[in-house]
Amino acid sequence: MTQSTASAVRIRPATSTDAAALSSLAAATFPLACPPHTTPEAIADFIAKNFGVDHFEAYLADPDRILLVAEAPAPAADADDDGGAPRLLGYTMLVGGEPGDPDAARAVTARPAIEVSKVYALAESHGTGTGAALMRASLDAARAAGAATAWLGVNEENARAIAFYERHGFVKVGDKHFVVGGRVEDDWVMEHSLAAVPSPVG
Repeated sequence: MTQSTASAVRIRPATSTDAAALSSLAAATFPLACPPHTTPEAIADFIAKNFGVDHFEAYLADPDRILLVAEAPAPAADADDDGGAPRLLGYTMLVGGEPGDPDAARAVTARPAIEVSKVYALAESHGTGTGAALMRASLDAARAAGAATAWLGVNEENARAIAFYERHGFVKVGDKHFVVGGRVEDDWVMEHSLAAVPSPVG
């Protein structure tokens, strides 16, 4: 199977017609971010309560949310081509406004703030540049929306995600909690200033 390269992936704003595809993508990618001790039952319950087609229809209709998707390159046309839409490889969701979590609100240092609420890519896309392309586009969208800072929560045991966020300029500014399946998980609050910085000299 040939994987997409960063240059071939297309990042675009999600539309109302993406709701079903986003629901399927969320169901496939959410388990990748869960701590190893999270039970399948807890994961399935969280997906059912947060990632249904109706949930994404509401997210897409919310003016305070920005959803971006990464599309696979369109296949070459041939006699068997069914004309289907390009497959989604990943997505992000940004949520504007005051952080709803009180611990995050205390930790985030600037306003207006925007939360990078979801950053997910299919496992097959890891290491292809899809996630990096999504994050760059998300930070650009956050700046365009007028945010002074972007923040996110990430499970303290998710070393891969933490390293990814650090590579993109996020730093730990605090801690918060996240409940999955009735279990309280410990999250880092990480922040990325969106203020312009001088270009390095030399």
